[in-house]
Amino acid sequence: MTPAVKMLESAGIEYAISEYDRHLSGDGALRDFGKEAAEALGLSDDEVFKTLIVVVEGGPRSPEMVVAVLPVSCQLSMKLIAAAAGAKKATMCDPAAAERSSGYVVGGISPLGQRRQLRTVVDESAQLFDTIYVSGGKRGLDIGLTPGDLIGVLHATVAPLTA
Repeated sequence: MTPAVKMLESAGIEYAISEYDRHLSGDGALRDFGKEAAEALGLSDDEVFKTLIVVVEGGPRSPEMVVAVLPVSCQLSMKLIAAAAGAKKATMCDPAAAERSSGYVVGGISPLGQRRQLRTVVDESAQLFDTIYVSGGKRGLDIGLTPGDLIGVLHATVAPLTA
């Protein structure tokens, strides 16, 4: 059981676990983890959400790491995540720093059960679905839950994150 699953269990939140076999590209490289999950689970790229960690600057707690949760079909707008965090600018977090902070490996970073719970912003499109899927804390494991439960358990802000 991953820390993400343990967090949901302890909060009494209903969820569904979806596991899938990972497929490496022909050259053995890892590719787009979110799209891989959507394809393997037979889901739309819009209902599977990726977890990105950014560093925002020019805000009240600058610099600060912030979690962005958005559909795998979309690109994160740095201007919008900065605005949602009350900061002037945002940049992608160094992958090694994201792994240290979250306790997860890249491609398996969950917004749930992170080693250090960061401020989280969920893209407003999550509210269009009854169930969304986020990483369960390891590659090849996704968790399906209601957007309201995800937002509630993380005390997340909801905002537009994609241009």
